[in-house]
Amino acid sequence: MMTQSDLDLKETALKEDLKFYFMNPCEKYRARRQIPWKLALQILKILMVTTQLVFFGLSNQLVVSFKEENTIAFKHLFLKGYSGTDEDDYSCSIYTQQDAYDSIFYVINQYRHLKNISLGTLGYEHEESGLKICKQQYKRGTMLPSNDTLNIDVSTETECILLKPKELTGKKAELKLNSSFFNLEFYRLIQLEISFKLKGIALQTIHARELPDCYAFQNTITFNNRAHSGKIKIYFDSDTDIQECKDWHIFNSVLQKNTQYILVFDGFVILSCLASLILCTRSIILAWRLQKRFVTFFLEKYKRRVCYADRLEFLNGWYVLVIISDVMTIIGSILKMEIKAKNLTSYDVCSILLGTSTLFVWVGVIRYLGYFQTYNVLILTMQASLPKVLRFCCCAGMIYLGYTFCGWIVLGPYHEKFEDLNTVAECLFSLVNGDDMFATFAQIQQKSSLVWMFSRLYLYSFISLFIYMILSLFIALITDSYDTIKKYQQSGFPVTDLHEFLKDHSSAGYRKDRTFPFICCCRRQESDDNLILIN
Repeated sequence: MMTQSDLDLKETALKEDLKFYFMNPCEKYRARRQIPWKLALQILKILMVTTQLVFFGLSNQLVVSFKEENTIAFKHLFLKGYSGTDEDDYSCSIYTQQDAYDSIFYVINQYRHLKNISLGTLGYEHEESGLKICKQQYKRGTMLPSNDTLNIDVSTETECILLKPKELTGKKAELKLNSSFFNLEFYRLIQLEISFKLKGIALQTIHARELPDCYAFQNTITFNNRAHSGKIKIYFDSDTDIQECKDWHIFNSVLQKNTQYILVFDGFVILSCLASLILCTRSIILAWRLQKRFVTFFLEKYKRRVCYADRLEFLNGWYVLVIISDVMTIIGSILKMEIKAKNLTSYDVCSILLGTSTLFVWVGVIRYLGYFQTYNVLILTMQASLPKVLRFCCCAGMIYLGYTFCGWIVLGPYHEKFEDLNTVAECLFSLVNGDDMFATFAQIQQKSSLVWMFSRLYLYSFISLFIYMILSLFIALITDSYDTIKKYQQSGFPVTDLHEFLKDHSSAGYRKDRTFPFICCCRRQESDDNLILIN
């Protein structure tokens, strides 16, 4: 059995360690002269990660602009009569059989003379590739609209033809273009698809002192006749794939040196994140051990278990956020280095990792602002209101989904903003925020007076319910939590077992040296120390 003196010594040591654990970095320096390495490293990491993201963003901006400008150029090159602006979700439309034939052969002719008419650095993929044309149609059938007669086999068949670049310059081209494949029966035709692949090189990156990228453009032109309404919609889709240039020689050492400097900087970012990852993981492990000591001692002395809320005090969520951010930054930086060296082309994955990690890094700054009572109100209000807000959003979400499905099925045929579920959800969310209200009311088609009356009832009830009631209640929940926190700061926070355990402990053994070499070690009022254990 442990003697009373041993138990008192153990309790004193545990209280010292607990008090020290819940101090901020500056207080830890005052108490034990422990240099706040994690704080200094986080500040350095914020600067380095943000700088890295800016460099990657500028490089990625060149890639995005090159893709978009090539897509616009392709539409002007291969779509006959393209106005420069898409009509809707499709690029343009045709209404006569002659227009359909003209548009198809226009694509073939433009592809044949691509090298002579294109302003860009474009070329065919290889000589064996070419222009692939496929038509999908019903197998057989007859149709006499004047007699209301229809006889059709709904099973479909697909027929394709391949036009290679070499064949388009010889006599074989005329034979293929005059074949029966191009005799279209429009009442049977479902869609006609023209696909081809082109290669290009982005030279604009050289002006930004970066190595150029090689691109592969998979272009698809679809003549959609599924509706058989007398209008064929023409869709243009271009999938861009960034590929490693197989053989390149650039006679300028500036590009090579600039790439090497950026790779070295990325290496330093990885090292800083790795050090931060190790320090935060070590802190979590030490906190877990300290929690285990406290739970064991509390059970041994007071014969009861520590509550769940007190145990959560030892789990520092900010450290978890920093660890996730560090892991994402390390993986993203490795991908960025491979992209910079032209070994990988995963721009999307890299941008998601670096963008999210930078978001987490800047959110982590709130932790250090939370050491001051004025700024800590925001964190405590969010923490207190989050459970209630989530439960409230679940209930409000059910009503929102009900309005979404109702609007889609009833107003979809009469309003372009209610044509599909995704568009309906976006439209209703805009209405909740007071955006585009008049246009939503005005654009409803008045073909059916019943639907028009229903749309008024639907929109008025939704706006009144969500803006005047649900949104007000949402704000009231947050305001109530804020008032509660302010009241706690004036009268004191609820005392838990952990707070009671540390309440009477003094820090007399700690050093109170008031001269600090660190600008970060600013003083807090001692009266604020017992307000709450900031985690």
